[in-house]
Amino acid sequence: MTHILAAKPAIRALSGATAITALLTAPAMAQNVFELDEIIFSGNLTQVEADRSGASATVITEAELEATEDIRVVDLLRRVPGVSIRTNGPLGTQAALTVRGISQQNIAVRIDGIDVSDPSGTQVAYDFGGLTTSDISRIEIIRGSQSALYGSEAIGGVIDITTRRATADGMTHSVTAEYGTYNTVSGSYSFSNRGAGHETNVTLSHVSSDGFSAADEDNGNTEADGFTSNRISFSGRYDIGDALVLEASAFLDQAEFDYDETQSCPAASATVCDGSPDDVTERDQTGARLALTYDTGTWDHMGEISYFLSDRRLSGSNAFGGFDFRYEGERHQFGYRAIGDLGGNGTLVLGLEQVIESYSDRIETDFPPVTTQSFETTITSAFAEYSFAPSDMLDIAATIRYDDHSQFGDFVTGRLSAAYRPQDDLIIRANLANGYRAPSNYELYDGFAGDATLQPETSVSFDLGIEQRFADRGFVSATVFWIEAEDIIDYSFTSFNYVQREGTATRQGVELAGGWGFDSGLSVEGSYTFTDSRANVTIDSSGWAVAVPQHAISATVGGDIRPDLSLFVTGTHQAGRPGLDDFTTFDATLAFGLTDDIDLYVRADNLLDEAYQTVPGYGTSDRAFYVGLRASF
Repeated sequence: MTHILAAKPAIRALSGATAITALLTAPAMAQNVFELDEIIFSGNLTQVEADRSGASATVITEAELEATEDIRVVDLLRRVPGVSIRTNGPLGTQAALTVRGISQQNIAVRIDGIDVSDPSGTQVAYDFGGLTTSDISRIEIIRGSQSALYGSEAIGGVIDITTRRATADGMTHSVTAEYGTYNTVSGSYSFSNRGAGHETNVTLSHVSSDGFSAADEDNGNTEADGFTSNRISFSGRYDIGDALVLEASAFLDQAEFDYDETQSCPAASATVCDGSPDDVTERDQTGARLALTYDTGTWDHMGEISYFLSDRRLSGSNAFGGFDFRYEGERHQFGYRAIGDLGGNGTLVLGLEQVIESYSDRIETDFPPVTTQSFETTITSAFAEYSFAPSDMLDIAATIRYDDHSQFGDFVTGRLSAAYRPQDDLIIRANLANGYRAPSNYELYDGFAGDATLQPETSVSFDLGIEQRFADRGFVSATVFWIEAEDIIDYSFTSFNYVQREGTATRQGVELAGGWGFDSGLSVEGSYTFTDSRANVTIDSSGWAVAVPQHAISATVGGDIRPDLSLFVTGTHQAGRPGLDDFTTFDATLAFGLTDDIDLYVRADNLLDEAYQTVPGYGTSDRAFYVGLRASF
């Protein structure tokens, strides 16, 4: 009997730490391992083979998702070099991440090509708190400034998520079901149909949990904060004929979750407490994208349109009485690009884009009046990328982008990226880029805190990495990085509005990673990130003041105990976080292949029952166990 996890190929031509995805799914005998080419979708304006990309990237594939059986996306991301996670409590409550010490409002996030960074927030950022792995098949993490490729909110990098895709021709179905601690129930059903010239994929998923107190239980808080989410996602690709191909994707995500207060807490308590029991957030998010590609031979053309809507309602009561806050953010995006083969190993990409982003709120409390406001901005862009290979050993990509913002005017970003291969198994990567974050509609125009004269935050970044591969068995890599930001937008606790700070904030450090697959089927991988955070500017609330771990370590050991049984154990350690204690956690997943198509698994989170915080005052999970079933047919 062949276990589903053991049926995957082991190691591929990947970028940096991405090779470990394959090591995690190594078959029992090393001679069965073979090499595949890996494609990076987000590192350039065109798809590129990983060993020809200068981008510092990590790819999490469906094989790794199945190996660890994690339900929260953040539990996967926290093992990636350079990434740290900050959670405000259980599943559903706010979860943010930093990439190389750069917070989430400076990280671009896309799902199936749809920009899902939320325009309804005070800063445009994506909240990972309720995002589960139920409909996800692939995650790319591109580190370093990518504004030349993606515009605003890409100072620290890009996270590109792909939902489930067909893995074989014909109709396929997959079902998952899981139950565990905190009365957590999750399940999903996926349907795929692939044939000549067409592919359709649909996933339905549900998650509910009683949760635990978002305000740390060790501070005397006992009220559990629950979460419920229902999601449907769709993707399709259809060959219309005459070199025309239509791509479509869409999702609808409805969630409701409890949260704890930062007001009305006893003076002796932490900064957050249970407060009143009626504080609830209801959040609906909708996204859709259509793209039409046309191949003329020398040039490929693509036109696309996408839409994203976030509707959030916060209701409850505090020391001032009842409240009902409604926030809505909307984004319309239009784009065109042409990709030309110039011959001589050269490719040129030319593109145009327009993004219309709106924000509105309605604030209703027990002490009138009701207040409402709405704002809108437009960014019109033109961009180009020239990639070429002067020799078989060297690939270079130069990207430039011009953005014109309806409020503050124009901004130009650029990126120079190179991958050098002096040997087949040795790759040197380098990137030099600048980036920017446009002030959000709220920061610009809010009637109480906004400042319409704000200019964008700006940055310059550089990274240099080297990767040594060992045939189909393993790899080691090291990357040094540096980024400096200025013109930082900050909410002032003195003037009670958004201001532009003078001075700079710097993040610099090193990312180390490695992995090895043994003949026995055992695999081991690990990473270490050192981040030095410093600033010569006084910051009250900006993400550039976020407490970033100076030392972050992750390691995973696992493999097949026998052909139908696998075990993976992951440990993480973070140290040197200002205002927070160091911590170490261990998670484990044991999976048993009931048949070729059905797996039963048990997952344990926080095996040592470590008490720790990632955000001051907010709790994390105690030791928790989950049992699940995964089937495909």
